[in-house]
Amino acid sequence: QVQVVESGGGLVQAGDSLRLSCAATGRTASRQTIAWFRQVPARAREFVAAISWNNGNTYYADSVKGRFTISRDNAKSTVYLQMDGLNAEDTAHYYCAATTVAYGLALLRSNSYATWGQGTQVTVSS
Repeated sequence: QVQVVESGGGLVQAGDSLRLSCAATGRTASRQTIAWFRQVPARAREFVAAISWNNGNTYYADSVKGRFTISRDNAKSTVYLQMDGLNAEDTAHYYCAATTVAYGLALLRSNSYATWGQGTQVTVSS
């Protein structure tokens, strides 16, 4: 059973940077594609970024492309989301999720992910 735990959220000002971490544990942790989703109250969970376990391919939502960078440290079974140029629209609860799906557009859909963390809050003040 894979588990994921997020950390690194907080309150920052517009234009600042923040790095989120997602630590995966379990026997198959190294064979999980890890993604970040975010959600604000009364809205659907939104895909942010994903990194494939198979070939390291990365996927980004258009809204964060060029500002956010997802990476993974396989030795630590940890995925990072570096967020630069934050703005108020990035304020949300950020969730880490894991799936055995290795590639494709399915990675952009929340129902492709079987394992979810509790999330970490990111608040950007303008």
